[in-house]
Amino acid sequence: MQRKPAITLSSLDFERLESLLEKSTAAFPGREQLETELDRADVLDPKDMPPNVVTMNSTVQFTILETGKTSTLTLVYPRDMDGDSAKVSVFAPVGIALLGLAVGDEFQMPSPTGQVTVRVDSITYQPESAGELHR
Repeated sequence: MQRKPAITLSSLDFERLESLLEKSTAAFPGREQLETELDRADVLDPKDMPPNVVTMNSTVQFTILETGKTSTLTLVYPRDMDGDSAKVSVFAPVGIALLGLAVGDEFQMPSPTGQVTVRVDSITYQPESAGELHR
């Protein structure tokens, strides 16, 4: 089994996600995985977040290593999902996997053809780096 990369969350994101999970009685496929990720995360004040870490509302470019396909997604809260294919919910498997990763981190993810390896290539927008510490 591949070791998971360390993850870092802002205290604001952590608190909002914990609150969402507490309020949500609905089960979703990645709920247990998201809870596990929150439990293992290093939590920092938003002003101390490194600019190379995926936070909520970050726009991330990543590559599926097996195919070389590059994609760009913005990680959002479920309420912000509006049908835009450039957004991914933090409740979706890829959203859960991206949360808290740093540029250069790789993770394994299931796909229709089996496991694929995904690498975080860059963060083109991160709210904390843009000075939006209380978004």
